[in-house]
Amino acid sequence: MILKCLVIDDDRTQRELVGNYVCETEGLQLTESFNSAVKASNFLSDNSADLIFLDIEMPVMSGLEFLKNLRKKTKIVLVTSKEEYALESYKFDVTDCLLKPVAYARFLQAVNKVKDLLNDGGVPQNLRKYLFVKINSVIEKIELKDVLFIKAAVDYVQIFTINQKFLVNTSMNSVLAKLPKDDFIRIHRSYIVRIDRINKIDGNLITINQQLIRISKSYKEAVMRKINLV
Repeated sequence: MILKCLVIDDDRTQRELVGNYVCETEGLQLTESFNSAVKASNFLSDNSADLIFLDIEMPVMSGLEFLKNLRKKTKIVLVTSKEEYALESYKFDVTDCLLKPVAYARFLQAVNKVKDLLNDGGVPQNLRKYLFVKINSVIEKIELKDVLFIKAAVDYVQIFTINQKFLVNTSMNSVLAKLPKDDFIRIHRSYIVRIDRINKIDGNLITINQQLIRISKSYKEAVMRKINLV
């Protein structure tokens, strides 16, 4: 699989650095690079890309504003000089956030994460039907259709299904990376929910199977965009 890539950054040095990384990496193809999000947005109105490396702080249209207006399903890796943007960025379903100056090893880690999301074990992410999780020495199969929500628990995550609860020694980001993005959404630093299991949204509270879960303010906008409100 060859991933068509765009690099969007008003800083010429950083734009060329990331562009060179793309050209040097097997499986990536540099389609275009832009010094403004406006130019990139115009390009995407008639063209497509598989992966975008996107700066956040740019004039006229910021990277986050670009994401709000992005209508095509494209994997996004943010590139920023400010660490505080990292947490905010994940409410836009970005795959990773790199801090400038970007080292190649860290760049490659983000690329591999994108590849895993697009094709995990030969199964496209949006077609994945189950997870295998290791609990103590036993590997359990969890049907994704049975999952209600997932909750962070210190060094573990709790996966709540219709009939039982699984305590797995992993991170929320690791689990989220394995889930179909059309079916699941993060609503809080500590919660991921299955969208079709949502019974009701009342203000900042989601009801799933009589369980109330609070939507974090920083994720509320992303949740409302994802639920296909009529």
